[in-house]
Amino acid sequence: MRSDLIKKTPGRAPHRSLLYALGLTEEEMGKPFIGVVNAFNEIVPGHTHLRSLTDAVKEGIRSAGGVPFEFPAIAVCDGIAMNHAGMKYSLVSREVIADSCEVMLMAHAFDGVVFIPNCDKVIPGMLMAAARMDLPSIFVSGGPMLPGRKDGRPVGLSNIFEAVGAHAAGKMSDDELTRMELSVCPTCGSCSGMYTANTMNCLTEAMGLALPGNGTIAAVYADRRRLARRTGMQIMKLLEEQRTARQIMTAAGIRNALRVDMALGGSTNSVLHLLAIAREAGIELSLAEISQISDTTPQLCKLNPAGDDFITDLNEQGGISAVMAELARKDLLETANPTVDGNLAERIRHVGGADGRLIRSIDNPHAPDGGLAVLFGSLAPNGCVVKKGAVLPEMMRHEGPARVFDDEEAVTEAIFSDQIKAGDVVIIRFEGPRGGPGMREMLTPTSSLAGMGLDNTVALITDGRFSGATRGASIGHVCPEAAAGGPIARVQEGDRIRIDIPARRIDILVPDEELAARSPAVQAPRKLSGVLARYEHLVDASSRGARLVLPGGGPTHERS
Repeated sequence: MRSDLIKKTPGRAPHRSLLYALGLTEEEMGKPFIGVVNAFNEIVPGHTHLRSLTDAVKEGIRSAGGVPFEFPAIAVCDGIAMNHAGMKYSLVSREVIADSCEVMLMAHAFDGVVFIPNCDKVIPGMLMAAARMDLPSIFVSGGPMLPGRKDGRPVGLSNIFEAVGAHAAGKMSDDELTRMELSVCPTCGSCSGMYTANTMNCLTEAMGLALPGNGTIAAVYADRRRLARRTGMQIMKLLEEQRTARQIMTAAGIRNALRVDMALGGSTNSVLHLLAIAREAGIELSLAEISQISDTTPQLCKLNPAGDDFITDLNEQGGISAVMAELARKDLLETANPTVDGNLAERIRHVGGADGRLIRSIDNPHAPDGGLAVLFGSLAPNGCVVKKGAVLPEMMRHEGPARVFDDEEAVTEAIFSDQIKAGDVVIIRFEGPRGGPGMREMLTPTSSLAGMGLDNTVALITDGRFSGATRGASIGHVCPEAAAGGPIARVQEGDRIRIDIPARRIDILVPDEELAARSPAVQAPRKLSGVLARYEHLVDASSRGARLVLPGGGPTHERS
């Protein structure tokens, strides 16, 4: 056992004395040591209940013959961090989480690890750590919150962000806005739509690193606690089999996750995270390959914000296993890939597929291609991403004049002062990995336009990110970013921009020689310090996952 490094031989007597100070018995000293990474805190609604789930995980570990040791991970609530300087720290937290897990797992020589995440950057941060450490590893998330209800219909977080726009446009009263804000988040758990957290929890299950139900069982259900206990028991089986994270996080496992992502119409952020996770696992993944997977995977689900159903409704129809069973009907999954409980073929063998409505039949999908699309063109030579499944049909092709803004604050002010008009193409630059820094999510501009009724006539384009709660023609991750001198830095007010999502193109309609002759815009001076200064100096491009890399180009975690 790896933990023998800290508890075997006479020379480890000092180490054992410190372990005995924890209250361990001599019998426990001979058992496997399992790390339990708990992302509990009291500010993130998706995490406030994780203490009880962690207790259930530890009960499962003990019942199966292991010794659990709990330690924490930080978490940012993207909704609370939205639309102010705090959002610059959200993507940064992914790297901090991965690093802190590595520190704890290496320093204390654990034999295996259970990760307990729930929100946007925690899940990919822990997945990056799992790939990096390659220990027997398993995940159990905190699960989604239930949708709220207002005026007899289900509502989620995206609805309250859109309500702000409706209120600003005079379409919603103060009283209605208050009733909405008191209704949309009725329980603990990750926000109830197919936003980033739920997307990533579903993809962790699809990849094979979590038991069935991880992505869809509601946070407040007893089934979630039972899942946590079974997860604690299952890590001991993985340890016995010496089945490690990278044996599951194969290229096939990553491709399976992407197929499910496209079928679900998940968050655009999942593309960024899977690029980073794949690289941690030693797998080369490109936007071009993701585009190919999207082009050949039908979209089977339209969940909030693209539709009226929520992630917990998907659970009632069989969850991710049912989606995967439907994809497998056309051999779109690599079912021989191992999971934490056998291989994928065994997992879905007796699972029903489509119900015909919430999960469409693969012969009658919402679209013949995936819910996410990668676009290339003169505005984004290295690619950008859009949640195609949440774009209105009339906006799948759009051409209009550029309205150029150098940060989120400026565009938000323009939207609420009625400066954005039908037909405009809003450009938000210097919000990329380096330019932000931190590649802010910008849900306020997108949802405000939707709430004002402009999502059918206005497109938004950014080198930053858009929230998983976004709908409409909102195109993010434009690469190269403005801070790196990409074409987006050369766009001028009034330039014609053409978006053609079916053709996977995004272009600035300016002659190449004129565009090349323009001097790129210069970002206003910033005073960066601490983690943001470090991040800006080391972050890689969004087309490669926005991981931290050494000045020579290698990942920061590689050790000699």
